[in-house]
Amino acid sequence: MNTSTTRQDSLIEYPSKFPIKVMGTKVDGFVHAVTAIAKRFDPEFDAATVELRDSREGKYLGITITVTATSREQLDELYRTLSTHPMVKVVL
Repeated sequence: MNTSTTRQDSLIEYPSKFPIKVMGTKVDGFVHAVTAIAKRFDPEFDAATVELRDSREGKYLGITITVTATSREQLDELYRTLSTHPMVKVVL
């Protein structure tokens, strides 16, 4: 194990545009809930960039949001917040 490796080592350069896929049941308010969370973590988040994709049978909705990632901690907390939201099934 290389002890000289720091936590700062990352494959992502900050700041950068970072797409996140969020899956959930297709219900009223789901898109708004996800975009509101994105806006909390990225004040310049543009909801016009959101991509939506229905599942084959239309029961689920995939939402791709693109946020400006400023740190690993920001991304970790964003993933945690999305993952624990009751409407969200999966975050990739």
